[in-house]
Amino acid sequence: MNENQETTTPLEQIIAIRKEKLKKLRESGTNPYPPRFEVTKQAAEIIKAYETLKTGESNTDVHTVAGRVISRRDMGKASFLDLSDATGKIQVYLRSDFIGPENFKIFNEMTDIGDFIGVKGTPFRTRTGELSIKAEAFTVLGKSLRPLPEKWHGLKDTEIRYRQRYLDLIANPDVKKVFENRSKILQSIRNGLIEKGFLEVETPIMQSIAGGAAAKPFVTHHNALNIDLFLRIAPELYLKRLVVGGLEKVFEIGRNFRNEGIDRNHNPEFTMLELYQAYGDYNSMMALAEELILKAASVIGKELTAPFKRLSYYEALKEASGTDFAPLLGTGKIREIAMEMKFDLPAGITEKKILDQIFDRFVTEKLIEPTFVIDYPAAFSTLAKSRPDKPEIAERFELYMNGMEIANAYSELNDPEEQERRFKGQVEERSKGDEEAEPYDADFITALEHGLPPTGGLGIGIDRLVMVLASVESIREVVLFPTLRPEQ
Repeated sequence: MNENQETTTPLEQIIAIRKEKLKKLRESGTNPYPPRFEVTKQAAEIIKAYETLKTGESNTDVHTVAGRVISRRDMGKASFLDLSDATGKIQVYLRSDFIGPENFKIFNEMTDIGDFIGVKGTPFRTRTGELSIKAEAFTVLGKSLRPLPEKWHGLKDTEIRYRQRYLDLIANPDVKKVFENRSKILQSIRNGLIEKGFLEVETPIMQSIAGGAAAKPFVTHHNALNIDLFLRIAPELYLKRLVVGGLEKVFEIGRNFRNEGIDRNHNPEFTMLELYQAYGDYNSMMALAEELILKAASVIGKELTAPFKRLSYYEALKEASGTDFAPLLGTGKIREIAMEMKFDLPAGITEKKILDQIFDRFVTEKLIEPTFVIDYPAAFSTLAKSRPDKPEIAERFELYMNGMEIANAYSELNDPEEQERRFKGQVEERSKGDEEAEPYDADFITALEHGLPPTGGLGIGIDRLVMVLASVESIREVVLFPTLRPEQ
C-alpha cells in the first residue's frame, strides 16, 4: 500500500495491513525491533560535510544513518525516501542491485512511511542537486503500526496535539523548534547562574507545610507516616533556610504545583526558577533578572531592549484607572469602587485579590515590553522587607512581558519577629476563609532566629518566559504534556 492509498483507507484496515507486514518481517527472519544500531553521522552532519559535492558527483566515504521514513517514491526496482532524524532529513536511494533482491523485497513490501530504518551507504548528489545516500544495506529498526497524522503533512487539531505530543512533534517542525528553544533558554539561565557562583540545589517537592506563596496546594497522604503532605507551591522557604546555613548563592529550577484554574497563562504543574543571593536586595535582583532574560533571548535569536522600563504599582493603577488606591487600603472603599467598576466580587474576597483584578483589567494587558512594576503594598507581601522610608511599601517587583507576569522578586524579610507577626496575620486571614493565605511555619521562624543575612530573592516563570520569547499565545504550547481533562 502506497502513501496515496493509505490516505483513503480506514485506519483499522491500515493497522491490519501493517500488522500483516510485521508478521512477514518476522517470518523472513528479520527482527522488526532490534536492540541497537550504530549511527556514524546524523543527517545535518552529512549535509554539511558534503555541501561542496557537485551535481552528479559521488563520494566513497561510507556512513550509517538512521531515522524515520517520512516519504518515499517507489520506481520499480529502485526507491527514493526521505529519512528524518533529530537534526533534519536526508534523501536515501535504494536499488535492488545495490542492496540485493531479497533485502529490496523486504524494503519494498514490508516497510511503510513512519517506520524507523538504518542505512549504510555513500554520499552523492543527484541530477536534481539533492545530496543523498546511496544505500549499500538497510536495516528495519522499528516497525510502525499506525500511519503518521493528517496525510503526513501536518496536525492541526489542538486537542490531539496536546494529548499526543509525539504526533505533534513529528508533524509540526515549528513545535519541535519551540521545545528546542525552551531547552536553550533553560541552559542559558542555568549556565549564567553557575558562572556567577550560584549553586544549583534541590529542595522537597512533598512538603508538610505548603508555604512560600499565596496559592492553594494539592494534597496527598503518606501512608507510612500517616500524615498529609502537599505538593510544593514554591521552594522559597527551603531555599532561604540554605542561605541561613551559609550557602550564599543558591538556585533551583523545578516543578511547582498549584491547585488553580487552567487557561492560556496557567497550568497546574509549571516550571520555576527560584534563586537567593546573600547581601543582595530587590535592586540587585532586578539587574540579575534583566541580564538572565537578555541572554536567554539572545541564544534563540530574540532581541530585547535594555534597560527594562520601571513603573510604580500605585502610580500605574492610578494612571490607568483614574483612582489613587494607596490611601484606600484597609478602609473598605476598595470593594465599593470595584463594584462601581462592574467587577463581579464573591463574598469574602480579599483586598489583595480585588486589586489584582483591577490591576489585571487596567494595567497588565498594556505591559507588552519588559516592565518592572515596583513597590507593591507591604500588606500583600508577607515575605518581603518594607522600605525603610515607607513601611507601607514592600521592596518588591514583578516583571511583566507581553501582558503577563513573568517574574517576582523582593528583598527578603530577615527579621524573625516581624516574620512571625506576619505569619500570624496570615493565619487570621485563613481563619476568615482565605485558602491561599500563608500558613504558619514554625521551623522557618526558628531558622530566621539563627540569622539570615540581607538577601535578595527572585522567581522566574520558565513556561511564561518561553511563551514570550518563542512568540506563542498559550502555555500549552511550551509544556510538552500539559494538564488536560480526561477523555470521555
